[in-house]
Amino acid sequence: MRIALAQLNPTIGDFAGNRDKILGALADARQRGAELCVFPEMAVSGYPPLDLLERERFVSQGFEVLERIAAATGELGVAAVLGFVRRNPAEVGKPLHNAAALLAGGKIVSEHAKALLPTYDVFDERRYFAPASEIATAELSTRKLGISVCEDIWNTAGSLTAGLYDRDPIAELVGAGAEVLINVSASPFTLEKRTARQELLADAARTYGRPVVFVNQVGGNDDLVFDGQSAAYDADGGLLARAREFGEDLIVVDLDESTGEVRDALATDEEAALEALCLGTRDYVTKCGFGSVVLGLSGGIDSALVAAIGARALGPENVHGVAMPSRYSSPASRADAEQLARNLGIHFHVHGIDDLFQGFLDELAPAFEGRPADVTEENIQARLRAVLLMSLSNKHGHLLLTTGNKSEAATGYCTLYGDMAGGLAVISDVPKTLVYRIARHLNRGRELIPRSIIDKPPSAELRADQKDEDSLPPYDVLDEIIRLHVDEGADRDAIVAAGIDEQTVGEVLRLIQLSEYKRRQAPPGLKITSKAFGSGRRIPMAQRWRG
Repeated sequence: MRIALAQLNPTIGDFAGNRDKILGALADARQRGAELCVFPEMAVSGYPPLDLLERERFVSQGFEVLERIAAATGELGVAAVLGFVRRNPAEVGKPLHNAAALLAGGKIVSEHAKALLPTYDVFDERRYFAPASEIATAELSTRKLGISVCEDIWNTAGSLTAGLYDRDPIAELVGAGAEVLINVSASPFTLEKRTARQELLADAARTYGRPVVFVNQVGGNDDLVFDGQSAAYDADGGLLARAREFGEDLIVVDLDESTGEVRDALATDEEAALEALCLGTRDYVTKCGFGSVVLGLSGGIDSALVAAIGARALGPENVHGVAMPSRYSSPASRADAEQLARNLGIHFHVHGIDDLFQGFLDELAPAFEGRPADVTEENIQARLRAVLLMSLSNKHGHLLLTTGNKSEAATGYCTLYGDMAGGLAVISDVPKTLVYRIARHLNRGRELIPRSIIDKPPSAELRADQKDEDSLPPYDVLDEIIRLHVDEGADRDAIVAAGIDEQTVGEVLRLIQLSEYKRRQAPPGLKITSKAFGSGRRIPMAQRWRG
């Protein structure tokens, strides 16, 4: 059986565009001799559509497209399995199913609802869908197919979510006689999933003694990035085929001959993180209707990395870097920002803020009389820069990229309505230590980010001789505390038991808890770790628990 794995990048709600992608892939699959072409979860509508699912016309349009694709299977002579949203025929329960359909011979042969509906982290599928009440196989060319949707394959023994559900849909399909297991998926990228997902699929194939065909969505939708890596495994768990990471692809596997196309995997987490951030940035900018971006260039490592990502994702001609020096900006930082722009080939503009800053100080002098300078004056500078950047964004139609990293977002080392202002927080889920690692990876071939930016001690340069470590622990310590507390959910005692100074732990946790109100008002950021500050983390702001 020759099966094509069509790894597509849909846009949520672009039914005509998604339809054309699917029909194009069907034609390519047929040309390459495939008798079946498999597409991702919700390939018709794009995933996740969230509350658009509450609009009747949204659901109806999706079914109209599904019928058009079904008709094409007869015209082209190739069957398809793809994800869509269907109405729940039952009189009780949620009105919709997250489902997959087998299309062949010009018609919808069978429909298969998702059984396991995740409600953790970024997922909230029980808000919209009813789970499958029955699980049945589908038949194509005398072969019984076990069709499942994403999470359905994640409850097999040893998986990350094993034991979370009271049923194993894959075991049920095998019990019903499935000879080939097909999983249509929209599984978001995280660094931790890169190998875990592949191991899960191989283990499922070995456990049930059946070939596994897995097709994953690729692309960015809001804060989520989907990495693709669609794959096929033989009944012993051996890899037969693997699609590329972070790009659309169509590969063919022959289950009878045990042959298939295997794309090279990215070598390191740094490379994967960079590609995820570039894809997420490109898709967010373009799917939101923008053609260019603007960002502040401070001469520091964070803005340098965001500028490099923007240039790589959108082309340097579509990136506008703006230096906004003040009396506290060192000559070296100004020179580094200009050199960075020259290395990347992006536009470079200079708009100093010192006269504006002095004007604010003069105006506020009577109100501030008798009070020493403090963070207030620092925040004024950050907010002046935000006004300049938003003005350029509004006037020229650029999307404003913010440049804060996860370490800063965690501890509130950022200014609300200042450096947090913007349309997309590109690296808000990238810890500072990973920022440096990605920067060094970028510089492997040639020096894109000036070495002086990477080597100098990080500083916000909002007061004289300021360094980040004046206010924060060393970043290797800080990032480990954030990883343990935010990503893994460890409390104060567990983090101290891991060998970190108790006073340092207490102060960092205090900052994390106090900064929740800031993060709630931040622009969307791209998720690349197991727990980002975004839709998957829900912490009350008005609370007194201190963990």
